[in-house]
Amino acid sequence: MAGDWQEVEFAALCEISRGASPRPIHEWISDVGVPWLKIADATSSGSRFIERTNERIRFEGRAKSVSVFPGDLILSNSATPGIPMFLKIEACIHDGWLLLRNFRGIDKLFCYYLLLHERPNIVQQGTGTIFTNLKTEILKRHRIKLPPLSEQHAIAYILGTLDDKIELNHRMNETLEAMARALFKSWFVDFAPVRTKAEGRPTGLPKHIADLFPDSFEDSELGEIPKGWDVGCVDDEFDLIMGQSPPGETYNSNGDGLPFYQGRTDFTFRFPERRVYCTAPTRFAKVGDTLISVRAPVGDINMASEDCAIGRGVAAARHKTGSRSYTYQFMHGLADVFGRFEAEGTVFGCINKKDFHDLPCAIPKSGVIKAFEGLIAPLDGRIEISERESGLLTDLRDTLLPKLISGELRTHEAKDYIGRQL
Repeated sequence: MAGDWQEVEFAALCEISRGASPRPIHEWISDVGVPWLKIADATSSGSRFIERTNERIRFEGRAKSVSVFPGDLILSNSATPGIPMFLKIEACIHDGWLLLRNFRGIDKLFCYYLLLHERPNIVQQGTGTIFTNLKTEILKRHRIKLPPLSEQHAIAYILGTLDDKIELNHRMNETLEAMARALFKSWFVDFAPVRTKAEGRPTGLPKHIADLFPDSFEDSELGEIPKGWDVGCVDDEFDLIMGQSPPGETYNSNGDGLPFYQGRTDFTFRFPERRVYCTAPTRFAKVGDTLISVRAPVGDINMASEDCAIGRGVAAARHKTGSRSYTYQFMHGLADVFGRFEAEGTVFGCINKKDFHDLPCAIPKSGVIKAFEGLIAPLDGRIEISERESGLLTDLRDTLLPKLISGELRTHEAKDYIGRQL
């Protein structure tokens, strides 16, 4: 620790206030009222920013709440306490948030990383029997070691640059994912190329792809489908493996055995996160298989980035042609179907192997699937490379953050370390 670092209370660094809860005036219509940030938004964004929320309050509720604006820094204080977030929207905050403003002697971005580092120490001071609650005074009285502003700026720049690259990768991947999903919907849900040809208009597709689509429809038990396509079920088109959970004593978190995935807890944007390993797995998924959550909840989707084991909360699927991108988008396209199984559960939602196998579907000509795969597989490859890079950058940030915030590592040493790792 450098001699010019000072020990101070948080109250000396910024103003800290608490949100409010005008509960009687909630409004659920998405385009009415003011965005309303509840504690669930602490973990829903996947980044250090909150850009949207699904809940709102009526405009007149603003007077009874606490308004926040783009650039504000807030900190969760209940349920999942101690999570700092920056805002990119104008909103009102629930009383499960603390608002930090008017910073003095501390760089705001450095403060964000300082709060991440100090989270365990802050949270352990919380109270509550069911949920830990951080009273405003707890944060105000919390003491930290603070480097000079010049060092704060340098630390924030290093960590912020890593996070900015992670955020950029995430946005790029969201764009690529949206492109893939839009093409799948166009071809296999809306049948847009067929409709366009039926109307005598050009499809805008290369001729060799446009020729794969018919120019008319025919009736089926699923409704109108492209002429020449068949009707079948998931079992006709996909190889499906339902997971199975070995005894609990075969699980570990130290890397022994295969990565073991059990559902939403392990799923991220595209690829599951290693959390648990299993030394005696019984059901397996191959790299590139689509992973589907089949229990509590039904319908979350990821893709296996490596050979892995799957528990009873997960199924693995792949089209019989091996088309992994088509499989992934097809399973996403079953969201409404999965939602019904989720809603119909008496205790929690689930879908069994027979019900999954029997799900009806339109069966395209194999050439259409091959063409889709040819267009989308390169996008999926870019997503995979980007996600792997983000994983490396995340590990690097998580390694550097405690060392920089504590003064164990100085900024010039951190830059050298980054250079060696990348």
